[in-house]
Amino acid sequence: MRIGDAAAAAGTTPRALRFYEQRGLLPPPARTATGQRQYGPREVARVRVIRQLLALGLTVEDVRDCADRLHLLDEDALPVCGGPEGACATTAPVIAHRLSALDAEIARLTQLRAQLLARVTPAGVGVTS
Repeated sequence: MRIGDAAAAAGTTPRALRFYEQRGLLPPPARTATGQRQYGPREVARVRVIRQLLALGLTVEDVRDCADRLHLLDEDALPVCGGPEGACATTAPVIAHRLSALDAEIARLTQLRAQLLARVTPAGVGVTS
């Protein structure tokens, strides 16, 4: 299928497919005699996995670091550790790094919220949520 059809099937845009290819998340696809990109079901499934990982908070760089193992993941259910052999053990450092970064950002935002709340709340008046 052509890039527009593949993008629609994966729930994204042709521009995103070209971006994933440029960044090394998606291998260069086969091309027709006229140079048009050709995608199959495997590539569409891979794009869906990439989109799931990005939606979970991983960065493009994180996914690229694991790009050689994306074929081990199933688009319908990303594995928990102990899933397909090699899919988790070799990506654990990437996941641990992202979780650490998310925890640091949550702590920073929590502190920022408390500081802002302290500045706008009159003394003795509690604001919840």
